[in-house]
Amino acid sequence: MSENVGEHVPFECPSCSQDLETVHEVLTTGGGNATVKCTDCGHVHKEPIEEETTVDVDVVVSQDDESFTGTVEFDPEETVYEGDEFVVETEALIAQVRVTSIETGPEDRTTRAAAADIDTVWTREVGNVSVDVTINPKEDSEEGSRSIEVHVPGDYEFAVGETEEFGDEAFTITGIHVRENAIDSYKFPKLGDDGDVVFAKDVKRVYGDDETSGAWSPW
Repeated sequence: MSENVGEHVPFECPSCSQDLETVHEVLTTGGGNATVKCTDCGHVHKEPIEEETTVDVDVVVSQDDESFTGTVEFDPEETVYEGDEFVVETEALIAQVRVTSIETGPEDRTTRAAAADIDTVWTREVGNVSVDVTINPKEDSEEGSRSIEVHVPGDYEFAVGETEEFGDEAFTITGIHVRENAIDSYKFPKLGDDGDVVFAKDVKRVYGDDETSGAWSPW
């Protein structure tokens, strides 16, 4: 811990409690030591101060077709893993992100590393995401399949068999393709059984049957 003057912190007291910690008041700090006073017996003694250290790691945030750069503080010994999620602040935004790659040197990428060894963490915003949807036409339609993009919170749930409506679009989900870095969280990389659910932040693409009212026109 780091101590400040006036704080009350736990220490063993060499006068009245050598085996158990008691509450001490910090009187002074300096030279790597704190002068503390036991609040039980009034004994004054010195204790070493343990300085808290962190490292600033560069973080690149991808949001749709744009990228932003910020920094995050980590404990130097903390291991950062591909797939970890945390909040990062940049000049452009504050975002919930997921680690997609870790760079420890020029062209040296890995899936995990101690924070002290990391040059750059590459991430994707997952607080709010865009999801690609392929909609198959109705049986009596002469139109082909079409693709749309919907914007939803990262924890929005898409479920196979459910009908979704976004503006003028409506479709019943027939399948969901999971992102590669999220596959371990699901039973298959492609899900197609009624009731299968995937968070929007884990979706690579949704497939559905057209339920839109009226004829669709690209114009």
